[in-house]
Amino acid sequence: MAKYSTGGSSGSGDANACELCGATTDSLRLATIAGAQLQVCGSCAPHDDSAKRSRSSSQSSGGSDGPTDRKRRAAQRMAKAYDAGKGDPSHWEREGTAYEDDPLPYLVSGYGEVAEQARQDAGLRTEELAADLEVPEERIVAIEQGRAARAGIPGSIVRALEERLDVRLVEEG
Repeated sequence: MAKYSTGGSSGSGDANACELCGATTDSLRLATIAGAQLQVCGSCAPHDDSAKRSRSSSQSSGGSDGPTDRKRRAAQRMAKAYDAGKGDPSHWEREGTAYEDDPLPYLVSGYGEVAEQARQDAGLRTEELAADLEVPEERIVAIEQGRAARAGIPGSIVRALEERLDVRLVEEG
């Protein structure tokens, strides 16, 4: 039988042949593949569209809220890995950033450029904005350079910057 049959009569005359790959077996099962109902072998069964849907729905019911949630978790894992690679994560607490108490939210793409443009539009220099927010100027510079995660910027500073400059930097999910 030819591959990708739609279940019609078999040219090979073998009623025990997989309609997807042509393998002969006594244990065929019905599967929906690309919209066609086919008798398939165990090797081709994972291609069953309904099996794929049930696997993905059971995985998504395990706490995933979609791509945004996965990106957020990936960013959190990267920050933790970065801390672990440095050997001593206590520097975050010494410098006022504890990810457990004040986590950095997931930021919009190009947040640094957005923050810098908003500051310039407000007619402020980085040192003036830092003084307004009562934070070290280096933190404002790090945000504008797109290095918030690497610099250990706490979420509260990003939120204060958003409020002060009336700009959106945090991805709302």
